[in-house]
Amino acid sequence: MSLTASGCVVVHGEREVLPAATRAEAEQALRDFTAAYNAADKAYDSSLDARHVTGPLADIDGARLRAGRVNHPDGNPSHTPLELTDAEFTIVEKAGWPRWFLADAKANKGGDARWLLVFTRDAQGAPWEVAYLTLVAPGAVPEFKKDEDGHVAAVPADAPELAIAPKDLSKSYVDYLEAGGTAFADGTHTSDWRELREQNAKRPGLVRQYLDEPLTQGDYAPLGLRTADGGALVFFSTRHFEKQTAAAGATVPTPNDDVLALTKGEIKQSLTMEFVSNEVVLDPKSGPVQMLGRIQGLTSAKGE
Repeated sequence: MSLTASGCVVVHGEREVLPAATRAEAEQALRDFTAAYNAADKAYDSSLDARHVTGPLADIDGARLRAGRVNHPDGNPSHTPLELTDAEFTIVEKAGWPRWFLADAKANKGGDARWLLVFTRDAQGAPWEVAYLTLVAPGAVPEFKKDEDGHVAAVPADAPELAIAPKDLSKSYVDYLEAGGTAFADGTHTSDWRELREQNAKRPGLVRQYLDEPLTQGDYAPLGLRTADGGALVFFSTRHFEKQTAAAGATVPTPNDDVLALTKGEIKQSLTMEFVSNEVVLDPKSGPVQMLGRIQGLTSAKGE
């Protein structure tokens, strides 16, 4: 608190450690997001939820909506409204912006998976936007270290006590995909994905090349919550490229309509696709990082 010359008391949100939201505010933010998401999905119109998404989710879902609009100008013929129920909210307490909280909900899509949505905002009065959306298995979310009010501390980006500091997770994951190693535990999005890439790299008449890049700045910055065991649950994002090149006399496999809708140029001998993905991991104090979930979406493509 500081006392101004006029005698007015001002709370400096950039310095005071404060909870990001009340439960009522978090519940309203989830309702607002769901309504906007459904409107955008029904019309295939990304402008309808633009104020409610940011970062990797804005890239992933925005591209999905653009492709849908190209292929179905009159809207989504298979639209089913998203319903999020049994929501649990983890409110982060921290100084400075962005403020953020986690919503963990059951959905009528995605089978039994729990939907994890990270809501952020950059200033008082700004709209709540979902930056990260991932699906995880039931029971995968760990117990958090909460204070007497039920709030959770944000994990600093440079936390030295973790196996990998949150600010380094994106780069470490990119390095792992390229060279392997023991930084990440084996699983669907780690060892299995590397093996699949190796299998697909060279096929008769077609070569696939992969390039991965970290995403760490602004709305793509990692966000971590302290877990009861001293580790952290961390959300981060990455960018991936896949280039398919056909041998002389061969052709690139014809992509589906959604890929074609996002493709610039004519596909003659090669197709380069760009993807954005957001990940959620358990980052322990020691040992390999465990990937709990990852959602990836095509954001653009180029034919040559």
